[in-house]
Amino acid sequence: MAIHKVYIEDFEEEDYHLIALHTPLEDYRLAYFLNKELGIGLYKSKFDIPLQIKKVKTSFVRFTFEDEKKVIIWDLVQNKNQVENIENINTTDLFSNSKNSFSSSAYLLPEYKKVDFFVKIENTANEIDLDNVISKISKIEAIKLAYSIAKDKIKSKNNLIF
Repeated sequence: MAIHKVYIEDFEEEDYHLIALHTPLEDYRLAYFLNKELGIGLYKSKFDIPLQIKKVKTSFVRFTFEDEKKVIIWDLVQNKNQVENIENINTTDLFSNSKNSFSSSAYLLPEYKKVDFFVKIENTANEIDLDNVISKISKIEAIKLAYSIAKDKIKSKNNLIF
């Protein structure tokens, strides 16, 4: 019987950069300004990023662009989404069978609650000058703050698998 060895190097972490953006812009306007400033072609993906948080399903809007020449994938993803929960209350009083509705916020990366959007750049093997990209993004007037996030600081890395 043949023995097949699996080495930890076979399961290396995905090569990507993550940039946090603080901005009041709507997602489509932000995608437009990023396209203009970075020379890319972000478009709204047909597939949002699904996530289940405390028995409530939500999804996050995603804009994507695949640079076929450099084999780089750009994703713009919202971090914050409003989720509406509806509770049925069965009591025998004046308000019987009433429905309570309340909304709460759901986050793609809950440890970065103040971040509005993330730019994820995949397959970056020395093809991207991250400081230059952040500098170009910072030139966009409506972006208050743009910075890189180290992968080892992210607690919910599984939410970035899409």
